[in-house]
Formats: sequence, structure tokens, C-alpha cells
Amino acid sequence: MSTTTFDAMWAELEPVGWAPSGGYRRFAWSAEDLTLREWFAAECARRGLDLTVDRVGNQWAWWWDGPGTVDDAVAAGRPGVAIGSHLDSVPDGGAFDGPLGVVSALATVDALRAAGVTPDVPLAVVNFVDEEGARFGIACAGSRVLTGQLSPERALALTDADGTTYAEALRAAGRDPDELGPDEQTLRRVGTFVELHVEQGRALVDLGTPVAVASDIWPHGRWRFDFPGEANHAGTTRLEDRRDAMLGYADLVLGARHVATQRGCVATVGKVAVTPGGVNAIPAHVTGWLDARGPQEDQVRALVEELTGRAGELGAEVTRESWTPTTRFDTDLADRLRGVLRGAVGTETPVSVPVLGTGAGHDAGILATAGVPSAMLFVRNPTGVSHSPAEHAEREDCHAGVEALTACVRDLTRGGPDGEPAPGVVRRADGDV
Repeated sequence: MSTTTFDAMWAELEPVGWAPSGGYRRFAWSAEDLTLREWFAAECARRGLDLTVDRVGNQWAWWWDGPGTVDDAVAAGRPGVAIGSHLDSVPDGGAFDGPLGVVSALATVDALRAAGVTPDVPLAVVNFVDEEGARFGIACAGSRVLTGQLSPERALALTDADGTTYAEALRAAGRDPDELGPDEQTLRRVGTFVELHVEQGRALVDLGTPVAVASDIWPHGRWRFDFPGEANHAGTTRLEDRRDAMLGYADLVLGARHVATQRGCVATVGKVAVTPGGVNAIPAHVTGWLDARGPQEDQVRALVEELTGRAGELGAEVTRESWTPTTRFDTDLADRLRGVLRGAVGTETPVSVPVLGTGAGHDAGILATAGVPSAMLFVRNPTGVSHSPAEHAEREDCHAGVEALTACVRDLTRGGPDGEPAPGVVRRADGDV
């Protein structure tokens, strides 16, 4: 049942936001994003799930057949288990980053029902808004605002490449910008979060296994570098008379690669804006965005400090747009899920369910930082490529991911014989259930 519904849902999503490159352009609060949100709402209604939208716009679809409401269950010490991911994409991104987790979560609901399983705590399927940050520049904006890690004032002032502010985009989508803000009521409902995601690398190909459990997310951040210059004619201005903003940007690009190599990090300058932007005009202003990550937080910071110093000597202004320290997922939860999956595949060989770290940011990491016990499952990507049309997962591995997620959710939502909370409901870092 779950594999059939997975395939059907996947086929419905495939054309939405497809670009001639073969990738996808599904940006936050765009027409494509609204189509995806409508699709998600329809799928939830088809399953009789109770759809709620938090103050940020994240969609939560709840399954709770117990006494009272979801909030009654939370008050009784039974906060829910949430599963899901996001539906937006990077420019010309792959089909699997994000949607695989949402479709798998909905298929998990189908699989549990087909098996006659009713969760003993509320179960939610979530679609986080603006995880990629492709339009407004800050990744995981939906979960960051939800948890208070990004202020609504800063979020509303963000602008896209066309100058549209986040506030204006919300109004165009029929939402009130004044409602944007942290949502403690929603967070209280979530006792555990599990996000399934396509692997963004090829470790599982080398290990020969379809599914893994995540251990941590590397520290990572984004910085904006603004280089000043002076516009002038490309043909009549002597080289010694030029103030070419592009030279500072070129130094940033080459320096990022050099310093990252020295410090064991990765650094990328993947976006640039040039003013006035004419082929025959010397750039008056160039803005470049740096993405820096690495396994060691001190080395990432040192990399950015060195590049900032170099840019400062050229008159540049540097603005930090986001920063996320090392995020370690709940060890007990990860160990528990590994045990569940070992049993599901019928082997005690540890490599059958490997534990992987990742350099990619995720909503699960934001929730973990906020004190919500969180975990991630990775599904094998045979190409090892992500944020590209070449990103892929074989259908058999997608089905294996649904089976793995279903086994984990079944375990996490199983209550005790005397009505005590399900074993998967663990305590948050602040001490609250």
C-alpha cells in the first residue's frame, strides 16, 4: 500500500516547478510553492488528517484518534512525534531534496493504517516552508522563525532578487505578515522529530546499504560581501585609473578555495550580483555570497575571519546572514532508531545501519538546537550529487526509506501497557516533556 501511494504522489509532484535545465525552481511563497502547499493540504485531507498552519506558515497535519485533542494529549504528558521535511528547492535543484521526506512521511501514515496500527501519541506530518533559503537568502527560515532563532523583524525585511520583501511575498500569498513569529504552542506539541532525507553524498553507495541514521550537522553559515567600485567605460578607461569592484570579488572566490583547503573546510561562492551589470561597463558594485562549512567550528570561523580581513583591505563590507554551530542529534534517539532498523532488516551487523555526519543544514538541526529531540534518516543517492538535476534515488531505495521510517514511527508512537507515554516521547533540553 505504501509503495503504491508513494509512486502516485511522486508522479503528481514531478511536473510542479520543473525547469528546462531538468531541475526544479520551487521557491518560498512563489506560485509553485503555493501549488505545492495546496497539494500537501489535499493529501492530508484525503487521509483525514487535521491540518494546522503555524505562525510562520509551516504546515502540520495531525493524526490523533485518542481521547480529546492533540493539545489535551500534550497536557496529559503525551506530546507527539512529527515526521516530514520541505517541498521548496534551490535554483535548478533535484527532485528529491525535501520532497522525498514529505512524500515518505505521508506514505508512512498509509503504511501504518494498512497494518492496522494506531499511534498511542499524536503523529504529525510537517511541510516546512523556505528550508532552502533560495529566494530570501536564509536557509531553514521556517523552522528558525518558529523556534525564535530568526526574529520576525529580520525575516520580514529580507528581499529577493527582484526587491520583493518577505513581508510583501507573504501578503501576495494571502498571509498577514504581522502574524509571523515564534510559535510555542506548536513546539509544545512536538516531543520527537524524525526527518527522512536523500543522502547528499555517496557514503551509502560505498557502504552498500540503502538507509543510514544521522549523527550530526557540521557548523555552517552564509556571509554577504559587498565590494565597492566605480562605474566607467570598459574601452576608454585606463587600467591604472579603474576602481573595478569585480577584482575584490575575484579575490574572494580564489581566496575561499585556498583558505578552505588549508583549514580542512569547504567554502563556496555560488551567487553574485553585479551593478550596473553591463558587458562594456566597469562594475561599480559587486555582491558575493560565501557559504562556509566544516567539521570543526573553530576552523570555519578562522576561514571566514581570514577572508573578511582580506576583503576589508579592499574596502568591502561583510555581513553575516546566518550561522549554525555544530548540531548533534539526540544520541539516545539515534541509537534507538538504529536498533529498530537493525531488527527491521534482520541483521545485527552495525554497517547495515551506518551513522553519518553531514555538511548540509536541515530543519531537523534547527529543532534539535531548540531542544526538540530530533533524528534523521538518509536514503542512498547513487550519484552522490545534490542541489542539481543529477540528484537521484532509486525507487527501490525510496521504498526502503518508507519502510525504515514506518518501523521507526511505529516504535516511537507505541505506548506502554498501563497508558504511560510512548517510549519515543523523550524530554526536551529545557526539562519539559
